Amino acid sequence: MKLLLSEPFKRLWAGKDPFVEVEALQGQVYRELEGRRTLRTEIEGRGYFVKIHRGIGWGEILKNLLSAKLPVLGAGQEWRALERLHRAGVPTMTAVAYGERGVNPATQHSFIVTEELAPTVSLEDFSLDWSRNPPAPALKRALIAEVAKMTGTMHRAGVNHRDCYICHFLLHTDRAVTAGDLRLSLIDLHRAQTRDAVPRRWRDKDLAGLYFSALDIGLTRRDELRFLRGYFRLPLRQILREEQRLLAWLARRADKLYARKQRYGDAL
Repeated sequence: MKLLLSEPFKRLWAGKDPFVEVEALQGQVYRELEGRRTLRTEIEGRGYFVKIHRGIGWGEILKNLLSAKLPVLGAGQEWRALERLHRAGVPTMTAVAYGERGVNPATQHSFIVTEELAPTVSLEDFSLDWSRNPPAPALKRALIAEVAKMTGTMHRAGVNHRDCYICHFLLHTDRAVTAGDLRLSLIDLHRAQTRDAVPRRWRDKDLAGLYFSALDIGLTRRDELRFLRGYFRLPLRQILREEQRLLAWLARRADKLYARKQRYGDAL
């Protein structure tokens, strides 16, 4: 069994079974699946997000593997990703409770509790009207630079997100957002993978997802080049020469995903 508790859970759950206590937490449920539950709760006036994993069974694991999907087996994936990102200096969530018991991945019971990041707005919502009402150029460039820096640092730290979309970058709004004063945090890492180095295939999947999620916000070719320069931290000419295959693949992949979105809409 693994168990790490910080305040207030260290105090509130002292002498109790944390796996029973976490299941008793009440609040707004965001996701309720057979093997996973996500909710927001408030304790002593502060907000927390709780993710509980109860094991998805060997049948579901095999179904995922046969369809070339990697199943989420527990809260450990997110815990390890958060630890790695904090060490690398990538702003993200802060975990205050983590537990895992059982060695059988099909029945393992685990949970992670993170502090709520508030007040914030996702970059998806913040940029929703950019195509009709563009932001100040300096602000747009600053946001692109920060997303590029965070994504590049994440990958160099050995973490790939697997849900790398602009909706998972939260912009803090506790003060006025300006080009010279903005703060982003990366969230929703329950599917993230952590290794010594991110394989090119998984790096490229993250970049494709990010590109796809920003297709409709009115970015220009220059904006895309700014991102590449910030992500790779290399001269642009060198990037265009060395990453020709990646750039062509990104365009094809994004076009394919965008076409699916147009066909299926919200069902995608």
